[in-house]
Amino acid sequence: MDMLEEIFNMQREYLKILSLKRDEFIAYSKEERISMLCTAIIHEACELQDLTGWKWWKSKHEFDTSKAKEELIDILHFVIQIALELDMSAKDLLDEYRRKNIINRDRQINGY
Repeated sequence: MDMLEEIFNMQREYLKILSLKRDEFIAYSKEERISMLCTAIIHEACELQDLTGWKWWKSKHEFDTSKAKEELIDILHFVIQIALELDMSAKDLLDEYRRKNIINRDRQINGY
């Protein structure tokens, strides 16, 4: 099985478990669920950033790679859920990534 497809399948299974415990999430409209997931991504990204010691006015600390990976996976979890909310498959996500990657490369080459 493709690795990205495996992630999508795992997320679908997780949503089944979540739905059994939290029917209120699926009760929201698709737009509301996507908004909630975006908020979760923002907060997880802030948690990841906090690990970087970006606060120059505070004492420096050692970067915790293990915790950073965990926060990154939290972000991915919500990104994949948004993809599912948008009725995207793993292939759809890959196709969109490829399409946008070409645009981004072109922008860099041609002065964006």
